Amino acid sequence: MTADFQKILNDFNQKDFAPVYFVDGEESYYIDLVTHLFKTAILAPHDADFNLIELYGREVNWADVVNACRRFPMFSEKQVVILHDAAQLKELDNLISYLENPMPSTILLIEHRFKKIDGRSKMNKVVKARSVYFTSEKVKDIEMPKWIREFGKTKNWTIGQAEAETIASFLGNDLQKIANELDKIRLNAPDEKLLSAELIKKYIGASRDYNIFDLPNLVMSKDKEKLYRMTSYFINNPKSAPMPLLIGTFYGTFHRQYLGYFQPVNVYNKPKVPLYQLEEAILLLAAYSRKAVGINATISDASLIKELIGKLELIFN
Repeated sequence: MTADFQKILNDFNQKDFAPVYFVDGEESYYIDLVTHLFKTAILAPHDADFNLIELYGREVNWADVVNACRRFPMFSEKQVVILHDAAQLKELDNLISYLENPMPSTILLIEHRFKKIDGRSKMNKVVKARSVYFTSEKVKDIEMPKWIREFGKTKNWTIGQAEAETIASFLGNDLQKIANELDKIRLNAPDEKLLSAELIKKYIGASRDYNIFDLPNLVMSKDKEKLYRMTSYFINNPKSAPMPLLIGTFYGTFHRQYLGYFQPVNVYNKPKVPLYQLEEAILLLAAYSRKAVGINATISDASLIKELIGKLELIFN
């Protein structure tokens, strides 16, 4: 049976365990989570001492795995067997007979890390028919902001699109690293619900010499030397300031400033520049958001960065 991680998690929460689980794929993050569930969510700690068996494909043969699965648990109704690195096990297909007739008292996890099982093999057919099968796919770069926003909900965060793009730009598609960074922010801001750009800057990006978050305030400031230095860096390193992220960062700052003219002022939205300048800047960003996706523009990102920042500087000075 094909499943996703949430299905496995739900089954574990309900103590509804299948006799065999097979997880494969290139993304280690979810495989690690499933493995952690097997180690902690099935057996009580005192039972795990005798009934949790971990084997490694590079160190054992198929008969060792079957023998471990066929033994009876000690002082417990269930035992757990985890086969790590199953892709390195020679004659993996010899486990088919066990998968077709597993021990009711054994819960087996086959961890086929870093690649998928051969879809043409008999093992593939048996795995999908006789086990709970989960493939941990790599999240594509373009889908990372969506993943971050959805993951944030599980941690009681509300994450906007621009903030999600910022995190993806800084941390890439390393899911474990992103999870760790969000946990770090939660630890330092336990009562916050909205993951703001300010929190991201403080706890993830504050140490960067060229921080994209600084650009909006620099454009509105009189520190021309620092603005030119930072603009030059991003022109020469356009991948560090992708246009959707750059426009989102400018828009977030300018929009908060704009709202400061109509809402109670706080430290984040206190206006620093005249209202008409903010209105003009927001209209300019709308035009460049279309250019960023190739509408009415055929120039490079580096040229767009130079052009946009130059026009914003003229607006505010």
